[in-house]
Amino acid sequence: MAHTRSWKSENMKQLSDSMKSAKVVGIVSITGLPAAQFQQIRKKLNGVAEIHVSRAKLIKMAIAQAEKDIHGLGQLQELVSRDQTALICSNQNPFSLFRTLEKNKTHLAARGGEIAPDDIEIKAGETSFKPGPIVGELQKAGLPASIEGGKVVIKKDKMLVRKGEAIPPAVASALTRMEIFPLIAGLEVKAMFEEGLVFRKDVLQVDDAQILSDLSLASRQALSLAVKGRYFTPQSVRYLLGDAHKNAVNLSVNAEIPTKETVNFLLSKASAQASALKKKTGDA
Repeated sequence: MAHTRSWKSENMKQLSDSMKSAKVVGIVSITGLPAAQFQQIRKKLNGVAEIHVSRAKLIKMAIAQAEKDIHGLGQLQELVSRDQTALICSNQNPFSLFRTLEKNKTHLAARGGEIAPDDIEIKAGETSFKPGPIVGELQKAGLPASIEGGKVVIKKDKMLVRKGEAIPPAVASALTRMEIFPLIAGLEVKAMFEEGLVFRKDVLQVDDAQILSDLSLASRQALSLAVKGRYFTPQSVRYLLGDAHKNAVNLSVNAEIPTKETVNFLLSKASAQASALKKKTGDA
């Protein structure tokens, strides 16, 4: 019993110390993650983040202990559930760390009974299979398979499993034969904590390309508004000066005021008028 209490105390201290020394603390789920994949992820994250697996009760206790030094950390306690929960500590910012974890996810074959993370739909077309028992296996899985021209083909698009539904064993077997691996294995982020703020998955899961596109569009629209509204900024001033110069030149030309910029236009205009007058006088 004393040994057990000592182990718990040491483990809780290790978790607490790790959180105190990190800039970012996260709660992740490792439910359904095979041991081999977990070890690969841990190896890839070496030097980037530390992953600690422990009992939910100990993780909660360690968070409560670390909160004495890290204000607001206790917000993570409610995210620690009885399923396989792990603690991740890193000095990388939450968004970069989230992207790193997402990139380290891998696809796995289904065995049957797992919940589909996305819709599983098979498109119509030829397969790489030769005619044989495989046709019956595909049909058993609900696929409209047949033999045409000596090849096994799927005659029409077929939705096999909807997102959130259990994958039947027959479907799982057919998908594996077709080298389709619908399951995604990796650390599933619940939330990350940094400097008093908790970032949930829906906040961390941002589209970088879309954000850059939105920022670019906003920048162009702001510049256009500043130019049209004659509002001077470091970005709009050169466009406004350009417009002012063009307008000044036009005014000088129309008012026939010779300047360094307008004299050539005025001389050309005078020359054209003289030629027209001469032509008209000659015709008369």
